[in-house]
Amino acid sequence: MASAGITLRPINEDLAVSFFQSNDTRTPHCSVESIMIYLAVPGASMTPMRVLASDSIASVKLRIQTCKGFVVKNQKLVFDGKELSRNDSLIRDYGISDGNILHLVIHISDVRVITVKTACGKKFKFHVEGGQTVQYVKRQIAKTGNPYVDLQNQKLVFACEELDDQRMIHDICKNDDAVFHLLLHKSAKLRSKPVERDFELSIVAPLSEEKENVNDIQVTTTESTGKNVWIEPIIVNPKIELPQVIRDLLHATLAGLENGNPPIMSSEGTGGAYFMQDKSGDKFVAVFKPIDEEPMAENNPRGFPLSVNGEGLKRRTRVGEGALREVAAYILDHPISGRRSFSCVDVGFSGVPPTVLVRCLHGSFNHPVEYEHAMKHFKIGSLQMFMKNCGSCEEMGPRAFPVQEVHKICVLDIRLANADRHAGNILLCKKGEENHLMLVPIDHGYCLPENFEDCTFEWLYWPQSRQPFNTETIDYIRLLDAEQDIALLKFCGWELSLECSRTLRISTMLLKKGVERGLTPYDIGSILCRETINEESKIEEIIHEANSIVLPGTTETVFMESISNIMDRHLHELTI
Repeated sequence: MASAGITLRPINEDLAVSFFQSNDTRTPHCSVESIMIYLAVPGASMTPMRVLASDSIASVKLRIQTCKGFVVKNQKLVFDGKELSRNDSLIRDYGISDGNILHLVIHISDVRVITVKTACGKKFKFHVEGGQTVQYVKRQIAKTGNPYVDLQNQKLVFACEELDDQRMIHDICKNDDAVFHLLLHKSAKLRSKPVERDFELSIVAPLSEEKENVNDIQVTTTESTGKNVWIEPIIVNPKIELPQVIRDLLHATLAGLENGNPPIMSSEGTGGAYFMQDKSGDKFVAVFKPIDEEPMAENNPRGFPLSVNGEGLKRRTRVGEGALREVAAYILDHPISGRRSFSCVDVGFSGVPPTVLVRCLHGSFNHPVEYEHAMKHFKIGSLQMFMKNCGSCEEMGPRAFPVQEVHKICVLDIRLANADRHAGNILLCKKGEENHLMLVPIDHGYCLPENFEDCTFEWLYWPQSRQPFNTETIDYIRLLDAEQDIALLKFCGWELSLECSRTLRISTMLLKKGVERGLTPYDIGSILCRETINEESKIEEIIHEANSIVLPGTTETVFMESISNIMDRHLHELTI
C-alpha cells in the first residue's frame, strides 16, 4: 500500500488553543500544567499547540485528528530523536516541556486514479502510486494493446512542458488540482478535466500497428551507457556461499538498474527506503534501505535531526546498524526443518523475506549537496525481497488472522526483543490457489537492542496471543540456541556487542522457559514489554536483581546463571 507524507499548514496560536484545549473547565492558559509545544513537519512552518503535561500521547493525537482530520493510526510523533510510541503514556513522561518541538509524520494513501480516453471513445482506468514514474504510466497504456504499444509515440505534457520518463508523479503533482495532459506524439488532441481529488487524462490517438518488443532490450554495461549503476553483496566471510534465492534477487535488481529503472523512494517510514524495479519496470523486486538514510543519520530524507550520541530512534539502538539488524532477522529466522544454512532454500519459520547486505550506487538516492556521481559514493544497506501483498495488518481487524500466523510473528519478536512491532510492518499476503491468509513480518531495523526498555509488540492486544502454542511451534522453540545464533551472526560478519548478545540470550531463555511452563505468547510478551514508559518491565526487574547480587567482574556465564534462577522464581510465581 503506497502512502505519502502530508504537510501541516501553519495555524495561528489562538486557533491552536481553541482546537487543542483540554476538557478541563479552565482554559489552557490558566492551567498550571499548560505548556506550549510546536509541531514540525519537513517543508512546513511550525504549528503551535497548547497541551497539558498530564495529557496522554493518545489524546494529543486525537486532538490532531479532530483539528486537522489526520487519522490517529497514520500519525507518528517524535521528540528529541525518540518516537512517542506508547499512546497511554503522558506528555510529562517523555520529558516534554514548554517550547519543545515535536516532529509529526503523517501518511495517507497516495494512489491516483488516471482515466485514459481514446479517440474511439474507449476508456482505460489505471491506479497509479505517486511514487511511480511517467514511464510507468506510459507502460500501463501500452499494455492495453494496439495502437498504443509504441512507447515512442506517447508523450506526457504538464504546464506546456514535455515530461521526462523518469519524473515521478508526486514530484509533478504538487497539489490535488494538478491536471496532466497525456498526448500521442503523432497529431494528438487533448481532452482533460479534474475529477475530485484525482484527475482525468484524455488521449486522442492515431492508429499504429507498431509494437515494442521488450524482449529485444539489451542490457549494456555502465561504461557504454554512462548510467553508472551498480550493486553487489557484501561478503565478510569468504566461506559464505550465497543461497540461490539471494543470487536471483541481486540479478533481478541489477537488471532493473541497468535497464534504466531507478529506485523509487517509499513515501512511508522514517528513513530512506527504496523500491527496486525489475528489468521491465512493471513490478518491484526488492526494497533497499541505506544505512546513511536511517532516522537521525546524516543523509536521512525525512528531516529528522542528526543523532548527537549515536543512539537511534528507538532507545538503546545505534544509528547505522539498522541494515545489520534487518539481515540478522533473516539469518536467525531458522526454517522449521532445522537451523539456517546458506545452502538452505526453505522459508524461515516466521517468514522473514530473504535479506542481504549490499553496496549500491545510483543517483536517485538521497545524497548530500556536494554529491558527485562516482563509484566511491556507493551506499551500504540492506536489500530485502519485495513481497507482493494486499496491504498490512492495520487495514484489517486482527480476528481474521490465523492463530499460527500470529504465533510465528510472536516467536520472532520475543526472540529478537523487537522494539518496533506494529500492525503496519506485518504484511497481508495470499498463498495457494485457495488464497489462504499469510502474515509476513518486515522492518526489523530495531530488533536486538542493547536492553529491553523499548520492546513493543502490538500483537499483545490480539486475541490469538492468548492462545497456547501448538506442538510444532513448541518443538521449534526447544531447538533454539542463543549461543549458536550469536556464533552464526559472527560467522556472517556481525559480532554482536556484549549488550546485544545478552539481550538475545535472555529473550531466548525466557521464550524456552515460558513454553515449558505452558505460557502463552501474551504471558511471555508481557514480561518483556513495559506497561507505561516509566514503569519497568518484569524482565528489566529480573536483570536489575541479577546485577545487584553478582560480584563485579563476574563472567557472562555466571551472570546468565543468576538470570536463569531469578527468572525461574518469577515464572513460578506467575504460574501458581
